[in-house]
Amino acid sequence: MKYSLPKLDYAYNALEPYIDEKTMVIHHTKHHQAYIDKLNAVLANNPEIADEPVEHLLANLDTLQISDADKTTIRNHGGGFLNHNLFWKVMGPQKAVDEQLVADIEKKFGSLSEFKQEFENSAVSLFGSGWVYLVRDNHNNLQIISLPNQDSPYMKGLSPVFGIDVWEHAYYLKYQNRRAEYVANWWHVLKLLP
Repeated sequence: MKYSLPKLDYAYNALEPYIDEKTMVIHHTKHHQAYIDKLNAVLANNPEIADEPVEHLLANLDTLQISDADKTTIRNHGGGFLNHNLFWKVMGPQKAVDEQLVADIEKKFGSLSEFKQEFENSAVSLFGSGWVYLVRDNHNNLQIISLPNQDSPYMKGLSPVFGIDVWEHAYYLKYQNRRAEYVANWWHVLKLLP
């Protein structure tokens, strides 16, 4: 299975002023494309797993009968591919609020504002590069998790609802070292929540 760069549902400048056009272009066409290129290369070298969905490969990484180096490539670049696919989909210039998700968040975290504060705290305090996700477990329970690098919730048997990229390439051109400001502004472009 050969993967390609997904087309965005909005223009590169559509998330301004919260995420700038230049960051979007570089993030999508350079960073995301690089994950795809390296994922495709490792799949081409391992045809026995090439038709497996990336989610399945990540969920079963330890049992794959491939080299450790290729497992690392799938972890890093398969994770980067999936993480970014979801990242682009959950953002947009207009809200499309998921009322059931809002109700589930309020039930689990007490209120939407309490959830946002906990999520932001996780994103700001994550050391180095990585992602913070809202996920569902096998029992449909919500939780916030922090993952390093391009690790994916699928590696932990969890289903991602949405996640924020806190690698510097996601925000550095506009926010420099002000990750907290980027995270706080991200709620404006996350479609699913008010």
